[in-house]
Amino acid sequence: MPKMLIGKKLAMSQIFTEDGRLIPVTVIEAGPCVVTQIKTAATDGYEAVQIGYGELKKGTKPQVGHFTKSGVTPLRYLKEMRVENAAEYQPGQEFKVDIFTAGEKIDVEGTSKGKGFAGAIKRWHFSRGPMSHGSKNHRRPASSGAKGPARTFKGKRAPGQLGGGRVTVQNLEIVRVDADKNLLLVKGAIPGPKKGLVYVKSAVKSAQ
Repeated sequence: MPKMLIGKKLAMSQIFTEDGRLIPVTVIEAGPCVVTQIKTAATDGYEAVQIGYGELKKGTKPQVGHFTKSGVTPLRYLKEMRVENAAEYQPGQEFKVDIFTAGEKIDVEGTSKGKGFAGAIKRWHFSRGPMSHGSKNHRRPASSGAKGPARTFKGKRAPGQLGGGRVTVQNLEIVRVDADKNLLLVKGAIPGPKKGLVYVKSAVKSAQ
């Protein structure tokens, strides 16, 4: 069964393993999440379960109607999870961090920190240009294309917005699960700032 939770990135810390090694961990407050909608192949064309997280203090009429239909409290964040047999789930069913275990591999999806407009050297790690003989090319991206096409091709690496995009870090290891406080301690770093929204799910690829 695929697993997924919605949560927040709280902070980074360090803990000692059983063999005395000090490792960096990210603390994630995940769940509890509630099933808000069931999608089946007969009605929607595919099998999926929609889960929600976080209290929604004031919602629009369509939002309130959506949750009323499922008989659950209005929730702020929603996310779909593809499953093989959605009929096995029920609206209002709750998922907590105890669906994961220590040592399990997960993928964490979040929004990376936005760093504003950045030049090509910072954004794409270009090498610096010549520094002598009157050059003014120290931090410029150099040529943007040949004369022949008379245009710049799409995808050209150039200055622009850095960060603020969807990022998924794969095959992170769960070091500890605290079911009482709804906390996951994950080895390594995950995208986003403190209190940033993240999606924790079963690893799609096995670790190499």
